[in-house]
Amino acid sequence: MFSNLYNTFLNCFKIPELKSRILFTFGLLALAQVLGFIHVPGINGAVLSSHLKQAEASGGILGMYNTFAGGAFDRCAIDALSIMPYISATIILQLLTAVWPRLSKLAREEGGRTKIVQYGRYLTVLLCIGQAWLVNANGWWNQMYDNQHLVMVDYYNHAWFVLQTVVILTTGTMLLMWLGEQITERGIGNGVSLIITANILSRMPAALHAAKNMFFPDSGDPTHSLLGTGILLAVLLVVVVGGVIAITQAQRKIPVQYASRMIGQKMYQGGTNYMPLRVNYAGVMPIIFASSILMFPNQILQWLAGHVSGTFMRDKIIALATALNYGSWLYLMIYALMILFFSYFWVATQFNEIQIADDLKKNGGYIPGVRPGTATSDYLHRAMSRITLAGAIFLTAIATLPIILSKQLEIDQNVAQFFGGTSILISVGVLLDTMRQVESHLMMRHYDGFLKKGRIRGRF
Repeated sequence: MFSNLYNTFLNCFKIPELKSRILFTFGLLALAQVLGFIHVPGINGAVLSSHLKQAEASGGILGMYNTFAGGAFDRCAIDALSIMPYISATIILQLLTAVWPRLSKLAREEGGRTKIVQYGRYLTVLLCIGQAWLVNANGWWNQMYDNQHLVMVDYYNHAWFVLQTVVILTTGTMLLMWLGEQITERGIGNGVSLIITANILSRMPAALHAAKNMFFPDSGDPTHSLLGTGILLAVLLVVVVGGVIAITQAQRKIPVQYASRMIGQKMYQGGTNYMPLRVNYAGVMPIIFASSILMFPNQILQWLAGHVSGTFMRDKIIALATALNYGSWLYLMIYALMILFFSYFWVATQFNEIQIADDLKKNGGYIPGVRPGTATSDYLHRAMSRITLAGAIFLTAIATLPIILSKQLEIDQNVAQFFGGTSILISVGVLLDTMRQVESHLMMRHYDGFLKKGRIRGRF
């Protein structure tokens, strides 16, 4: 097996076009990583070092965001916003395309997709400006550690620092977006997804260091029993990665029969094909939606507690805010229910069984044993609902696992994030898709793929 993988990687560099694409991709990914170590001007380096030490065990939505940014958020780097505003803009336009008839019509027109991509870039700029202003610039200006300002306030005016930071952070995100588009066009794989994956994997050294300190600390006794916890984490890692690979590639194949038909003077023969329905159709979207929404209730309740006059009401609000803290059982329960809900919500907005049934009918296709038209759309709706339930339950388990490990079992956050959640789902999905593209180049030149049969199971 390992010799086969080794030979496959060697074959990748025997094809000049594939070799240039791989080297181009690695070069731009390295450049994207370098941006994460360039601080925004005006940041106090000594205070920043103290801030980084306190932020190592960060959790919640900000911890997840910092993971996607490869630690650039904590380092106050010029790409602290990472590529996430572009991802958010793309998701917003996808949802609007499903519910806004004008955008839906534009998406079906020739050249419409190009216009929607352009709209996504404009929306990305607006999101960058808003986030850089509200969260980063003002937040950094007000942050203090050991009674010292994170920003060198003696040398900077507040308005000038905010303006400078907004421009720099917006430019950093747009640069990452451009690098991602260049990778997609001239490299290998999806550029934006690869940048996020590289940022996630760049946190692995910190995770390994945290894991080492769990069992072999520099001073004092280990925080966890060596044998039991070590075996549990090793087995859990294998099971989680294997399960994510299986659920990412899992699909139900619906047989479709095409009748023979004549178009003009040419006869087209019928045949049998398959319509693949993915088990995890929503991907990581339900986790992102649920995490983003649950970030606000605790903050809103804490704000309300400081603005109510009655002691009884203030105590009740504080108790509710405490119950909704990140990692609490109430938080986990609501988080799990929201992931289940958004899994079906994403399928309902993105999977159009009525249009699929109409397209099959127009092209002379039908599902054996099912009448064309309404009956076909109902059949697809029932099939998608059933497999979505299985995918949503698995997604919920994967998403809540790192929270349980970090908050309930007191596993370091840097270690726990590699046992589930968005990090492992994105990394596995992107790497499988990149392997598929590399494999297609190899197959075109009559080389074997990553497996002996030359194909990644479930993807061809």
